[in-house]
Order: sequence, then structure tokens, then C-alpha cells
Amino acid sequence: MHPVIEDHARARLITDAPYHRSVPVALRYDMDEDPLAVCLVFPAGISPGDSENEWVLARTLLETGLSRPVETESGNVRVWPCGRVQAVLELHSPQGVAVIQFDRAPLLRFLRRTHSAASGADAPAVAPASGPAAGSTALPQLG
Repeated sequence: MHPVIEDHARARLITDAPYHRSVPVALRYDMDEDPLAVCLVFPAGISPGDSENEWVLARTLLETGLSRPVETESGNVRVWPCGRVQAVLELHSPQGVAVIQFDRAPLLRFLRRTHSAASGADAPAVAPASGPAAGSTALPQLG
């Protein structure tokens, strides 16, 4: 059994409003559950149903999206760089679309930690960038 890696980042929900709401996001990697996936957990209060909202996506999708635009085969998750220090994550679900902006530094730090953990195990370190579609039961609200 391997320890779960967890880190935190601040994200900005991008909306049509004149201001952007900043929210904490938990970043998780559980090699025992899926060595090729990372999980982003948005807090209760910004999601329909007032519960945490978890999105699971291929680690390489997030990684690739920090340097060039990439999306899942289904198009329900898109990631692209925004300038030199930020990245944008676009999440699509039946409940709607959320656009979330992150600083790249905490994402890079988290991804380095996941690779360090995986390099010491018998886990594959690479998945296709168009890998598994992200899953969610809800979507962060835009307001």
C-alpha cells in the first residue's frame, strides 16, 4: 500500500461577473487506486447539492495541458496554458460548464510529487493524453 499524495492549490472560477471567485482545490494522487489518474476535489458550497465535487482525470492530461492545449477524447475536460504562469481547466458535465484558472506552480509541484512516488513503484508512469474521460457527479457552479 502506497501513501496518498495530497496537495492544495487556489483556483479562480472564471465567470461573466466582474470579479472571479477564488476557491481552494485539493489535488490527490492514489497510486493504489489508479496510478495513471489524479483527482481534483472542489469544496462544498460551489457545487450543486452542496457537496464536494471530485473530478478524476489522466495525470498526463493535466501535465500536457500545462504546456499546450489538450482535451479528453469526449471533450468533457480541456486544459491549456494561459501565459507563462497559469493554466486553465474547462470542465463539461450535464449540469453545465466551469472554467477554472490555476497558477502552474502548485500543479507542477504536485505532479512532480506524483512522479516521485510512481518512480519507486511498479506503476506505469505514462498514460495517453487523451486517456480516460474525467468523471464527476456534479460541476462547480459558476457564481
